[in-house]
Amino acid sequence: MNQNVRLSGETVRIGHSACPHDCPSTCALDVELIDERTIGRVRGSADNDYTAGVVCAKVARYAEREHHADRLMHPLQRVGEKGSKDFRRIAWDDALDIVAEQLLKAEARHGAESVWPYYYAGTMGLVQRDGINRLRHVKKYSGFHSTICVNPAWTGFAAGTGKIAGSDPREMAKSDLVVIWGTNPVNTQVNVMTHATRARKERGAKIAAIDVYMNGTMKQADLPVLVKPGTDGALACAVMHCLFRDGKADWAYLDKYTDAPRELEAHLKSRDPQWASAITGTPVETIEEFARLIGGNKRTYFRLGYGFARSRNGAANMHAALSIAAVTGAWQYEGGGAFHNNDAIFGFNKSMIEGHDAIDRSVRVLDQSRIGAILTGDRDALRGGPPVDALFIQNTNPMTVAPDQTVVKRGFAREDLFVCVHEQFMTETAQIADIVLPATTFLEHDDIYRGGGHQYILLGPKLVEAPGECRNNHEVVVGLAKRLGAVHPGFDMSPRELIDDLLRRSNRGTLAELEASRWIDCQTPFEKAHYLDGFNWPDGKFRFKPDWPKVPFRSPYTSGPVEAMPALPDHWAVVEAADAEHPFRLATSPARGFLNTTFNETPTSIASEKRPTVMIHPDDAVAQGIADGDAVVLGNRRGEVRLHAKVFDGVRRGVLIAESIWPNAAYADGKGINTLTGADAVAPFGGAAFHDNKVWVRRA
Repeated sequence: MNQNVRLSGETVRIGHSACPHDCPSTCALDVELIDERTIGRVRGSADNDYTAGVVCAKVARYAEREHHADRLMHPLQRVGEKGSKDFRRIAWDDALDIVAEQLLKAEARHGAESVWPYYYAGTMGLVQRDGINRLRHVKKYSGFHSTICVNPAWTGFAAGTGKIAGSDPREMAKSDLVVIWGTNPVNTQVNVMTHATRARKERGAKIAAIDVYMNGTMKQADLPVLVKPGTDGALACAVMHCLFRDGKADWAYLDKYTDAPRELEAHLKSRDPQWASAITGTPVETIEEFARLIGGNKRTYFRLGYGFARSRNGAANMHAALSIAAVTGAWQYEGGGAFHNNDAIFGFNKSMIEGHDAIDRSVRVLDQSRIGAILTGDRDALRGGPPVDALFIQNTNPMTVAPDQTVVKRGFAREDLFVCVHEQFMTETAQIADIVLPATTFLEHDDIYRGGGHQYILLGPKLVEAPGECRNNHEVVVGLAKRLGAVHPGFDMSPRELIDDLLRRSNRGTLAELEASRWIDCQTPFEKAHYLDGFNWPDGKFRFKPDWPKVPFRSPYTSGPVEAMPALPDHWAVVEAADAEHPFRLATSPARGFLNTTFNETPTSIASEKRPTVMIHPDDAVAQGIADGDAVVLGNRRGEVRLHAKVFDGVRRGVLIAESIWPNAAYADGKGINTLTGADAVAPFGGAAFHDNKVWVRRA
């Protein structure tokens, strides 16, 4: 459904869509449609009460990306050496024939598991992102263990509540204290700030923020709590210590709704602010003030992000922070409780989209984050199966994004590895491919989305024609299926038919109804959202004592040192700790102008971010003989990275922050920041510890 509006005296046609990118906000969008191929400004829809008329700057200027001169327009075949960027244009039929031939050859050599369809969240659309799994399941290709983002965070939250859902995120505006923990919504989820600042303006609410550097969100907070990376569990324990000590624990709530409150109280007696200060670097006075704010405001809303869970103790950190709301009984109040993601409320049945009827549980499942080890033949990473000889990649850029880049690059350089990449731009992964296929953007195809940070299902219809010969993900998967002999009803359906099927199977109405309404509000009733009818465990109790291997999370196997995970909320000292050789801790936090590697190519984003930098405390800079703007080298056992120093007093001593993700090519020696990040699996269900790295630093 489009509409015409008057802007600056001219009538402009407005199309309605949803932001497809890897951000929990999933903003409802109003898009200026200049003609059938051209867009203008993109705005957040004022009609949607979560988006509330606000959208981040990078999506507002999406026309820069949509109409970029470097969009891939035609299928390409590599003719030079791997990585030479030497390609020739070929026809679509020829390209798909080559891809199918190579996948069949790999299958003939080592079996179907030697083919690995690899994807992620370049689009969050349920049809265009997840349809690759239908091909995987029908062909019995290797499975895909999605680990690069949510695993530690979701596991930590579900460890307490039993599912991934929480208080209505719009309730932030009704809170007396909004705690923004381990996320920087000024950079990454702008709508969180919309609702938090509304509470401040209308109710006089306070905002507290917890993070590892003084970012945009910390600067807007009434109480910024600066911690060292991987120490959030210690802070949470000290806060709960103070709440029990000062009589601010709600014992009536604890006795009714939690599993081991007296055991927790006894456990926390030694976890006082002095103990936590020594671990976090946060002054005792700040910890005490934070605890007083929480204890003095029953309507405290804990907005828990992903960043502080991207650590080897990330799941434990999330669980510890979440536990505070159970100690105070904040769940009982509108504007109180906790929220991380709303995954559990939508109830989607994606069986047609993903081909669930064709799933074979005996097929191995490979860890997305360990792609380097997998491609270099690590037997453990390969789960004892055959080598991966062919990759079909959509919606992701592992040659820049995946951890342990030195190993990733070595894997992709294999001469016997066939790679097909379906992309919008010539990313660093596309540059090393054998076949590159041009992809549509979200404005050029039909899809359906659901909010992670809110409660809406949103439609994203096709609004403009695609340039050149771009094809959407569904078209490419269908084209390959026909050539590979893969048969499934989903291959014979259009994206619109798949959307309608999804809605009907999920008891969410029809496509026609969604087109008329633009979105569906799936928010559960207050009592359910606040777990006042019990938490999602057989006894209805919040778990202070989780059984970590049995936390309900979609994972085919456990990973990491699960047996060593803390029995109660605690600081789990399993991080990559600084040592004499590597005296600094490095976190790779999100930049404002990029979204992972999306927007790496847009001029405004590049201009705003300028160049890769690393933030270093002034005293550390002096000790290392480093001045602001100096070229520096960061290193550890995984490799070295060259970038420029940004002397900044908004970090703790011994902590470095490199906002990312720049392409490898933006660095002096072609080695990006993920050269330094590890690919060892985070307990209990895998994940990448992007913010948990020990390094040294010196002037270049």
